[in-house]
Amino acid sequence: MARALYSLIPQSLATSALALLLAGCQSWPLDDGAPQVMEDPLVGAPPIEQGLDAEGLAGLITAELAGQRGDYRRAAEGYLTASQRYRSAGLAERAALAASFGNERELLDRAAREWQGLAPDSVAPARLLAGLAVQRGDWDEALRQRLALVREGGDSEISSLVEAALATNAAPAPLLARLRDHLDTAPEDARRHDAELATAMLEVAAGETAAASRRLARLDARAPELPALWLTRARLAQAADDPHAARAAARRGLAVSPDDARFILLLAQSELRLGNVAAAEVQTEALLEKHTGDNALRIGLARLYLEEGHREPARRLLLPLAARPEPSAEALLLLGDISRDEGEIDNALLYYRQVPAEEAFLLSRLRAAEMLMENGRLNDARVFLRRERLRHADSHSDLVALEVELLDREGLGDAADALLDRELTRAPADEQLLYLRGMRAWEADDLDGMERDLRRIIEHNPDSALALNALGYTLVDQGSRARLDEARELIERAHALDPDSPAILDSLGWVHYREGDPQGALPWLERAYRAMPDQEIAAHLAEVLWTLERRDEARELIRGILDRLDEHPLIDDLLRRIPELAPAATPN
Repeated sequence: MARALYSLIPQSLATSALALLLAGCQSWPLDDGAPQVMEDPLVGAPPIEQGLDAEGLAGLITAELAGQRGDYRRAAEGYLTASQRYRSAGLAERAALAASFGNERELLDRAAREWQGLAPDSVAPARLLAGLAVQRGDWDEALRQRLALVREGGDSEISSLVEAALATNAAPAPLLARLRDHLDTAPEDARRHDAELATAMLEVAAGETAAASRRLARLDARAPELPALWLTRARLAQAADDPHAARAAARRGLAVSPDDARFILLLAQSELRLGNVAAAEVQTEALLEKHTGDNALRIGLARLYLEEGHREPARRLLLPLAARPEPSAEALLLLGDISRDEGEIDNALLYYRQVPAEEAFLLSRLRAAEMLMENGRLNDARVFLRRERLRHADSHSDLVALEVELLDREGLGDAADALLDRELTRAPADEQLLYLRGMRAWEADDLDGMERDLRRIIEHNPDSALALNALGYTLVDQGSRARLDEARELIERAHALDPDSPAILDSLGWVHYREGDPQGALPWLERAYRAMPDQEIAAHLAEVLWTLERRDEARELIRGILDRLDEHPLIDDLLRRIPELAPAATPN
């Protein structure tokens, strides 16, 4: 430990500190039994503005000892505090390392940002921040950090990032604007080609197919050897409903990259769209021969056939996976869906009921019950779910919640309430069902009923951060100033139990704001939004920024949410209350 700590202290400081300590030992007065009255030797000394003082040294020692004990959160916080005190990139890096060991994502994000601010030319914090942004689905931030890597000479991988973003249905417009800005100054090299490809992908997703076609044609002339070029051209042709062009592009891609399974899949899909089912099956058989035993590939191929409306080839691909001693849950689910679509209700039930409890369990039971209800068999659906609760006791509460959801969909709210009441009579301490009933009471404006159920959870389990935060937040959000102290106490208890929960961080910020302290609310809400950029936290953060006169930031935050989400009722409500928050329309 001493060696590791010593490495953090500049050599000159360490030497001078040791010299002072030794001198102090030699000059300290001997105890002759009389009380000593000594002047403070630092009276009148100027404040320490550089180097390690006692408090800083103590903090570093505490952080190092915490790391040695495996208390990585405390170690990371100690190093982060020291890095901010001494403006040291090395200490910020050490904070990030400790947070990473402790799997403290929010703390890791703060440490990485501090590190990046202190070492803006380093690619390591940008790579780390990009990865964290991907994990929380903040694709715009991930792209921003990835482009920072490119500018510092790091690997690009922009197209793979964009492909992953589009696979999660990320809004293409913000990413497209950022990439176009980047391309305005990017040099002509392999990394620019990758960014061009990524831009074309986004243009396809945004419906700007003409722009994408022109961009790819230019890239074809400059870098025809890029597999991603032909992958994008094939997908563009598919989007334009041109299977002939898609097949040609897939063949070019396969010539450039013979082992890339994506081109074989594209070939098969093109053949299917051309009505050549037999040719598509030849392609898929060739692919399976190359990848024997790849369950995911077989399932992916079956999905391809299903997307194109060919159930029987899909069924043939899936049946071997269902016949194994440990059948694939995904294959069983798909076989159930095929039987359901074919009107084979008994076969579908057989497949759905075989899906094990570990994977896709609730989804399979939901689809089975939905199938029965679609066929006018509501009572059979409820009997089915009741039997499944007996067969799978560990999933009892989940299956009750599923039946409640289905009854609500059918407009049978009274029956759903009766089911919940009956099950809670049988198991009065069931936290999941109490929470569900409490939330249903809240939706019905029965705040007394909600509070009653949440307090029952807390009574049985004082460490339920979920219930503590839900009750505290509701007391805050109802606007009753008389209960703000009680709300704060509940939320702070929840925070002590789950300090990294974005929902709890949001509640802490919101209680500060309701108490009239928007400045105190801001850091909590910023941390919450970095960890979970959803519309509720965005609405709170935007309102606080607006109150603090940071109005351009508030509008930009709202613009980002409106661009990213198709539905945003909480933002809409905020804009009704503060119409000036609405961002100005972007000129065409």
